[in-house]
Amino acid sequence: MRLGLLAAGLLAAAGLLGTEPARADEVPRLSLGIGQFDNTTIDSNIGPFDVSGNAHDRAVDFRLEYRFGTSLLPFTEPYASVRPWLGAEATSEGGVYGGGGILVDVPLGPFIFTPSFGAGLWSSGEGKDLGSPLEFRTQVEVGYEFENQSRFSLAYSHISNADVAEPNPGANSIVVYYHLPTRWLLGR
Repeated sequence: MRLGLLAAGLLAAAGLLGTEPARADEVPRLSLGIGQFDNTTIDSNIGPFDVSGNAHDRAVDFRLEYRFGTSLLPFTEPYASVRPWLGAEATSEGGVYGGGGILVDVPLGPFIFTPSFGAGLWSSGEGKDLGSPLEFRTQVEVGYEFENQSRFSLAYSHISNADVAEPNPGANSIVVYYHLPTRWLLGR
């Protein structure tokens, strides 16, 4: 929840800074990501002391997402593009997440700030039990868009059941993404 509020605040601040217009030729992208699941770099821990009471089960996090090219709210352009995403995530411990949601691309020159929110289903495998099959993911992402419309970005995300079940340990992840325009795959 705190991450969602932070994302909303950063989005509002970006709008106040006078962002550059979004490109009208926004393209759908296939996003490939790899990172660390249940990362403790940004957490409620103090050094080696875990004050949150959450057990950590670090694992490698693999992601495959499809980010649609059409804005759901064209009136938000030219300063932001609100688009849906669908994706799957798997960890090296056998955890699997499948879901979808909404993202907002805010261009800042060649950089793109992308907060997102989604919901999906989680299976822990041999990894961390998140307390419920229904899980929500919030994420903030900062990326660089190349002239060929591919992107490289760094994301920080949080997944939890939003207290719809007990326990609700949640997990944070840091992920590096490479976003390929789908036309590359289709030969267009």
